[in-house]
Amino acid sequence: MTPRLRRRRPTKLHADKGYDYDHLRRWLVRRGIQHRIASKGVESSQRLGRHRWVVERTVSWLAGCRRLHRRYERKPEHFLAFVGMAAALICHRRLAKTQL
Repeated sequence: MTPRLRRRRPTKLHADKGYDYDHLRRWLVRRGIQHRIASKGVESSQRLGRHRWVVERTVSWLAGCRRLHRRYERKPEHFLAFVGMAAALICHRRLAKTQL
C-alpha cells in the first residue's frame, strides 16, 4: 500500500451564494480559512468569477477526456494516473498551439 500524502489546508476560499450559511462561515473561521462568500440578496456573485473560472475551465478541459468523464477505473491510483496523463496532454496541446 502506498503512503498517502498529507493534505494542506487552504488559506482562502471563494464561494458563491449557495454556500451563504452562518454555520459554514463559523466553521471556516474556526479552521483559520479566510473566506469570500457572496451573500444572498445583497451582492452579485459576478466578482467571484474572476477566481473561480480557472478551476471550472480546468475541470471542463479534463471532462473532455472520455475516460475521465465517466470513471471507468476502480482504483484511485489508476484514475489519478489518467488525470495526470490528461493534464500533460492538455499542456502539450496548448504549448504546441503557442509555438505555431
